[in-house]
Amino acid sequence: MPPPTPPADLLPGYPAADRWRRVPQTGQHYVDAGSGPPVLLLHGNPSWSYQWRHLIAALSPDFRCVAPDLAGLGLSPRPRVPAAAVDRHLLQLDHLDALFDHLTVGRDTPRDAWTLVLHDWGGPLGLAWARRRALRPARVVVLNSLCFPWPSGYRLPFYLRWIRDHRGVAALAHATNFFPRAAVRGGVVAPLRRAERRAYLLPLARGGDRRAVVDFVRGIPRDEREEAWRLLEPGDDDGTDLATLPLFVGWGMRDPVFTPLVLKEWERRFPHARVHRYPDAGHYVMEDAAHRLGRDIRDFLSSSERG
Repeated sequence: MPPPTPPADLLPGYPAADRWRRVPQTGQHYVDAGSGPPVLLLHGNPSWSYQWRHLIAALSPDFRCVAPDLAGLGLSPRPRVPAAAVDRHLLQLDHLDALFDHLTVGRDTPRDAWTLVLHDWGGPLGLAWARRRALRPARVVVLNSLCFPWPSGYRLPFYLRWIRDHRGVAALAHATNFFPRAAVRGGVVAPLRRAERRAYLLPLARGGDRRAVVDFVRGIPRDEREEAWRLLEPGDDDGTDLATLPLFVGWGMRDPVFTPLVLKEWERRFPHARVHRYPDAGHYVMEDAAHRLGRDIRDFLSSSERG
């Protein structure tokens, strides 16, 4: 079951309720705003499509923005989650399949030529899904995420390691909603308004609605030997090879999780990428650098559309 749907007036800046949709097969919630070339925006953990409100406002005059809530997060249903991490990730890909079929089968929406905008877990999930569907995106925008093993010397922050590696800590994090509460404060440099923090947390108000948050942390792979990582790591033999696609990498430089060391690995692997650094932005770069990021992504989409 999905969490209670909050009144639109408790979600400042979020697209109006007449833009809210549900996938008939899964009940997955998504926002569909604007018209033009399609853009799929995939959030991470512990977030939901609310994080895209500024970027949707910037892009929707010229692009169709589709922003789903991943299964178990936001206003999407809380499914009975399989025990194995790899099965939880497959569930996310299945829900993206159902969303895409709902949007494209028997409709005028194109199957290819989508732009992917990926943040946090949205990066590996979105690229793994595109690979599974044999899609060739028109272009890819990556915001504080990754699609390769952690670079040498990287160390996950201690609070994520504790939740990932200790069941007792994970249970406490679930009961207290600690991780999302910390994220809406520590994930930004400029504090969010109280109403915005509340909007981020509304879908997690009940204890039964928080399971996916902890499960995502528990599923963070330690290295490329883990089965879950082999599922998420995209290949280089199909249309999702980022070396062959227009690529924008936007980075909040004060992110405590996706640090500048991870950005350096993006630059090493994909020297053709258009890289934008936002020095005074944290993990939620779309909050801290909303105006600049919207402008830069619009410029990238427009220039690569012409190219």
